[in-house]
Amino acid sequence: MIYFDNSSTTSLAPEVLAVYKQLLATTYGNPDSLHQVGRKANGLMETARQKIAHMLGVKGSEILFTASASEANTMAIIGYALANTSRGKHVLISNVEHPSVDHAADVLSQLGFDVEKMPINEQGIITPECVQSYMRKDTILVSTMHVNNEMGAINPIREIEKVVHQNPTCVYHVDCVQSFSKIDVPFEILDMATISAHKIHGLKGSGLLMKKEKVQMKPIIQGGQQEHGLRGGTQNAPTNIVLAKTIRLALSAQQESYEKIKKINTYLRQELSQIPGAHIHSPENALPYILNIGFDQLTSEVLLNALDAHDICVSAKSTCSSHGANESHTLLAMGKSKKEATHMIRLSFSGLNTMDEAKQFIQICKEIIKDYGLSL
Repeated sequence: MIYFDNSSTTSLAPEVLAVYKQLLATTYGNPDSLHQVGRKANGLMETARQKIAHMLGVKGSEILFTASASEANTMAIIGYALANTSRGKHVLISNVEHPSVDHAADVLSQLGFDVEKMPINEQGIITPECVQSYMRKDTILVSTMHVNNEMGAINPIREIEKVVHQNPTCVYHVDCVQSFSKIDVPFEILDMATISAHKIHGLKGSGLLMKKEKVQMKPIIQGGQQEHGLRGGTQNAPTNIVLAKTIRLALSAQQESYEKIKKINTYLRQELSQIPGAHIHSPENALPYILNIGFDQLTSEVLLNALDAHDICVSAKSTCSSHGANESHTLLAMGKSKKEATHMIRLSFSGLNTMDEAKQFIQICKEIIKDYGLSL
């Protein structure tokens, strides 16, 4: 099997699984309990929090464990907005955000906030100039992806941050799910940032929100003192503890993995450019881990199913919106045609993928076009 769907989820690293199994057997205490079993769980979890903070270059008090990146995004957007209504009620996101950000913004709209969705350009990014044109005195929050989950387009978050912080009452939240451990993330200049474990060969049901101490939030999940009073509920100590190892492994492999995937991406682009009717939708300077392509002869559904029959796993659109409309909202937002938006698939890679797999993919695509494709 060839697995080219790593932006949806990744396989679990053996080292992470080994540690997790050990923790499940030994670290079962409630971290809030005062007895020795609870104290042990709490001590290991807080050590993990400090290690993660050190790797990200922030304070331990600025790391909040969550059950997913979607939860972290919701906490950041709704929690911050509700705590800062006295500053303003204007919120900005892009028009191609992950559903967890998009839907959280819709909730704010229903609560009376003025939410605007900024357009991406033909390269799939939000420009600093666009952000500047939407900023107002009462803007309290800007939230964007770092890397687009369909195109791999990289938003210029350093430049956007400078625009956002021209307004002293506004903070900047960045969804770093697709960028973390693939390219550097400037956590030191961001107010809030989101990471998911299962995108970097970690556990599902594990994520975090980096929130600077100065950022005030209201809890979305009520019920306790956990996570600095911002996330009620018994903490999942084994999952939170093993997240530190997940992050360490991912960061240690970042440079080697990037160079390997860059070569695979370059090869696929070269080969696809020679196939009649093929299109490469990801911009040239996109993150190489994501490659959005299409063929005029094949709809997304036909191509995806044909590849699946050949034991090749890919996605059509973002997985979190894969059961919605057939066309890619992101491609349409980039100004692509409806045909292009309905004739695309997303390839997404990890350091486990190989050049041989890329070569097999190209050969099988040629066979599929011959067998299933309509004439141009």
